[in-house]
Amino acid sequence: MQNADTTTSSAAPTIYTVTAASIAGAGPAQVHTGQETIDLDASWGKAPSGLPGPAHLLAAALAACLLKNLARAEDLLSFSYQRAEVQVTARRQDVPPKFAEFTYQLRLVTDEPQRRLDLLQRNLAGYGTVYNTLAATCEVHGSVVAVPSGS
Repeated sequence: MQNADTTTSSAAPTIYTVTAASIAGAGPAQVHTGQETIDLDASWGKAPSGLPGPAHLLAAALAACLLKNLARAEDLLSFSYQRAEVQVTARRQDVPPKFAEFTYQLRLVTDEPQRRLDLLQRNLAGYGTVYNTLAATCEVHGSVVAVPSGS
């Protein structure tokens, strides 16, 4: 997402802007953000196109939030890891239409002890903007799993 690159410590909010466009009846759409374009499925009543839809993008936003906060923990908590992979699952309900739950599993190749994984888990839940926004409207929970080096 495009960021206003506000690096001061003032209380002014950071602004994110994206632009999206579609052609009537065509189905595929595009989101322009920063220097990137993301193709997405904005069709209705058609077979899935294979492109990500709004639900996928929301789940991806949570995954990106978790990975960004992992990078934050690496810096602020001196948390050490070699590789990270996160899987996010979003559960939608039909009536009323909304997301009821997001679950995640963050797998880390790390030698950090369990107490540090628990600290990381608390930080992910406490300092993620997307995480906290979703958690205010539905259940968000997950786990941080250590994977031994060489796996």
